[in-house]
Amino acid sequence: MTGRWVTVPLAAVLLFGSAASVRLAAQQPAAPTDSVVDRIVAVVGSKAILKSNIEERILLEHPQGKNLPTTPEGMKQLRVELLQVLIDEELLVQEALRDTTIKVLEDDVTKSVDVLMRTTRARYTTEEAYRKDIRTAGFETVDEYRNWLTEQQRRRLQISQFTGSLKGSGKLKPVSPTEREIREYFDKYKESFPKRPETVAFRQIVIAPIPKPEATARAKQLADSILVELRKGADFAATARRFSMDPSSKELGGGLGWVRRGTGLDQRFEDVSFALRPGVVSEPVETSFGFHLIQVERSQPAEVQVRHILIMPAIDTADADSAVRVTGRVHAELEAGAPFDSVQRVWHDKAEEREIPAIPLEQLPAAYGQAMAGVPAGKLAPIFRLDAPVDLLRSKYVIALITERTPAGDVRYEDVKESIRSGLGEQLTTQRYTQKLRRATLVDVRTR
Repeated sequence: MTGRWVTVPLAAVLLFGSAASVRLAAQQPAAPTDSVVDRIVAVVGSKAILKSNIEERILLEHPQGKNLPTTPEGMKQLRVELLQVLIDEELLVQEALRDTTIKVLEDDVTKSVDVLMRTTRARYTTEEAYRKDIRTAGFETVDEYRNWLTEQQRRRLQISQFTGSLKGSGKLKPVSPTEREIREYFDKYKESFPKRPETVAFRQIVIAPIPKPEATARAKQLADSILVELRKGADFAATARRFSMDPSSKELGGGLGWVRRGTGLDQRFEDVSFALRPGVVSEPVETSFGFHLIQVERSQPAEVQVRHILIMPAIDTADADSAVRVTGRVHAELEAGAPFDSVQRVWHDKAEEREIPAIPLEQLPAAYGQAMAGVPAGKLAPIFRLDAPVDLLRSKYVIALITERTPAGDVRYEDVKESIRSGLGEQLTTQRYTQKLRRATLVDVRTR
């Protein structure tokens, strides 16, 4: 669990739901009482919404039929609600297209689709099973599925950018749901919430091998020499691929993507990144990882697109063995009653989180999950190792104190209350705006 690791909170499945991974075939067999395979169910401005669009959205929100209503009446109500969602979304897309300040970059669309495609593919053990499911969903090829998904993501980004612009200009006033509305939403949709997984909260002391002073000096010297070449005109990305010791960004030419303040980066790294002008290479910046040469590619008020080259001091066997011995001694001191706070201040690796709030046990890295299995609140987990990529001598050792443990079970109101508040607030805010759009736009709902 590195300094960039973040927890994922439980979230409600809201009507304006999640991104797509698969789709229901528009060519599904019709019900025996309906001989029409597809038809127009609403017209928004000059754009028709088809019955098949509702069926597509059903699978967006309920992949593989998960958490669907079990009665015909429930399914009918679901389709009515989703039609209203599609109408509101179409109104927002049409407004976004009329707003000349809204510019959705194709690169952003492509990146978001790439993520969704990878996520979908990872759910299947074989390529054959993946392609079979895509065909079952109504697509002849993976490319056809990708094209459809691309259009869906473009619309989502248009809406997101447009509503963000409205909020920024004060034209979209936030609406806060009442406690009664939140409770009513939970009661209405509680069967759709996933089961609550087992969760743990913990504090930790992560102990890393400490390099010898002469190894640190050699790393600094190498970083200085690379900086000289970069300032003579050497290509930063090519140099990163050759020298950087950060395995996650090395092959990307040192690219870390867009970085926002306060998202887990080392404070010194962050401060330098936001102070640099685009294209300028920093002096070596020392963090607990080593020495960084930083280059900002693009800059916006709240975020920067950044690259870096990381040079780490060498760690030898003696350094690694010392970390093992220190960890054992620290664990024994804690077992004997030493204050966790005091010990943590002395020994904890500053690149790692100090305290992790409640998180599903299944979402933890394997080493954490295995060590914490069955450990009750208030007790220390057995010491475990975080294997370092590439060089195992750089592995860190963890002492974790379990502070809270909640067993698996049905989701409780308090588990999702804040998620519902946030999502429902967004929904109500958007609905208030789209109600105005409906009064100014032809909306013809054709129910029969």
